[in-house]
Amino acid sequence: MNRRDFLRFSGATIAASAGCFSIAARAYPTRPVRVIVPFAAGGPNDLAARVLAQKLTERLGNTFYVENIGGAGGNIGTGQAAKAIPDGHTLLFAAPSYAVNPMLFTKVPYDPLTSFEPITMVVTAPTILTVHPSLAVRTVKELVTFILNNPSASSYASPGIGTPPHLLGELFRITVAPNLVHIPFSGGGPAIASTVAGHTPISFGALPPAVPHVRDGKLRALAVTSADASSALPGVPTVAEAGYPDIVADIWSAVLTPAGTPRAVIESLHREISIVIRMPEVQERMAALGYRPIGNSPEDCKAQIAAEIVKWKKVIQVAGIKVE
Repeated sequence: MNRRDFLRFSGATIAASAGCFSIAARAYPTRPVRVIVPFAAGGPNDLAARVLAQKLTERLGNTFYVENIGGAGGNIGTGQAAKAIPDGHTLLFAAPSYAVNPMLFTKVPYDPLTSFEPITMVVTAPTILTVHPSLAVRTVKELVTFILNNPSASSYASPGIGTPPHLLGELFRITVAPNLVHIPFSGGGPAIASTVAGHTPISFGALPPAVPHVRDGKLRALAVTSADASSALPGVPTVAEAGYPDIVADIWSAVLTPAGTPRAVIESLHREISIVIRMPEVQERMAALGYRPIGNSPEDCKAQIAAEIVKWKKVIQVAGIKVE
């Protein structure tokens, strides 16, 4: 084959490949799309996934349905998603556990950096630091002073070992309050209930279940842990505004697809999800769940997950956290 024929052949091959990807994007989806939520139904992550799935169904003409595959802190569902055919018809609605579980468990069925292709960070939400109203503190600095002076009376509740609120609580303890004691519970509801009852005077938890108790005066909100204040609790500062800029963290939800999914399908999904999360009714529903819509690029999403791994690896190592 001479040079001219080679170039002609190469150009035709590239054009054909591009055409295949274009056709793949136009045809997608060709059947119902499974959105795996690796947790039980009913939590904020699950509800956000259902909002997204409903709107994608309406826009793309094929059903996007949520399948809850809980167990092992999200590892079982994530492992099943990792083994799916990489064609965009199985998606993972990932949460922070996706990034940290490989550091918490002896073995997990996926690699957070290579098993999936990120599509977008859909939403983020802050964790909230609350105390029982009987505690004589009204700011984070006052709480730190209280903990240092009253180690035997300073414990915090979390939804369980390795959960985002637990990791944040340990970041808080390592950074400013070494006397703080962790009391794990089996879920966010029992953890908040313990602080409402005054059994554990401090709580780190997800925003949505805490807000009603704050509004009813059963909990006192000292700060949210996001970079920006939450519209759900006007007047409650961020931890950075309270004087602790190193204790900033978000709970997040991202859409991922198994590694090897065609780029055209990833771009199509990213475009459609970005449109959906900009819809006023979707933003309203996400806000009601305590979420802030994001919709960043696949590259930015990948970088954000990588940064999460680096950040929490240090906390997990220093605190000596292990699930098994």
